[in-house]
Amino acid sequence: MMDHLVKAVAEGVRVYAAITTELVREGISRHDCYPVAGAALGRTMTGAILLAANLKNKEAITVKFRGDGPLGTVTADASPEGIVRGYVGNPHVELPLNQQGKLDVGGAVGKGFVSVTRFTGLGEPVTGSCEIADGEIANDLTNYLFASEQTPSSVGLGVLIGKDFSALAAGGFFIQPLPDATEETLSRLEENLSRVASVSGMIAEGMDAKAIIAELLQGFRRVEYLGTTGLSFRCQCSRKRIEEVLLSMGKKALESLIEDGHAEVCCHFCGEKYQFSEAELAALLQAGSDEVLI
Repeated sequence: MMDHLVKAVAEGVRVYAAITTELVREGISRHDCYPVAGAALGRTMTGAILLAANLKNKEAITVKFRGDGPLGTVTADASPEGIVRGYVGNPHVELPLNQQGKLDVGGAVGKGFVSVTRFTGLGEPVTGSCEIADGEIANDLTNYLFASEQTPSSVGLGVLIGKDFSALAAGGFFIQPLPDATEETLSRLEENLSRVASVSGMIAEGMDAKAIIAELLQGFRRVEYLGTTGLSFRCQCSRKRIEEVLLSMGKKALESLIEDGHAEVCCHFCGEKYQFSEAELAALLQAGSDEVLI
């Protein structure tokens, strides 16, 4: 099943559901994540995709968890076009299972703050934040939307990790009552949410995003599916951008790298490594303007 996101509305409710197994597998592989780190990264990337689905084209969003747990910072960038990237500060965390016998994502994230930054391209980015509720990612995003943006919503996320540390099933959903939602609608929605199976379990059984929405909206008479968006893990880094980073370091720093005879730059978001030989660094120094290389 290809990764995808489906949008729908029904009787005063907005629902998004996403299948993210392949992109989460890609992120885990690129960062060599152990299971608890892979689950945290996968949930955060999926959550970012769901929040970005409400943006306009060319806008973007960054979700960042800064906890005091062993994972460090967990970050994901996403756009409404279905592109996401992310990384975790310490991908090699190992923790015992929690009391429910599941990966202890909450313990790995720890206490701290979750922030969401929206990039509209029309001015300075806007950032909201709140305290991390339990570190399990889904509850934290639900709490953030209510506490920081005064938007009652429900976020569900799931990542099933295999024995080989890869993602076997991953995805999530976002539900938001609209202003015209009735008490009857809210009651039915709460009842459905209380009995819905785990997200990763539904996906592992073969359910796509549309089927997950149908499960969430049982009993709703009029469900309108608005469209499907393909999803992928993709980074905006490039050799050209890395060259610009090297130039921004200044003349002395570049000269020091030339003396070393080699430079390797690794992108935090995707793990891609860019190699520069002594000759390439020297050519970059020569091409740099006096205005840039101070």
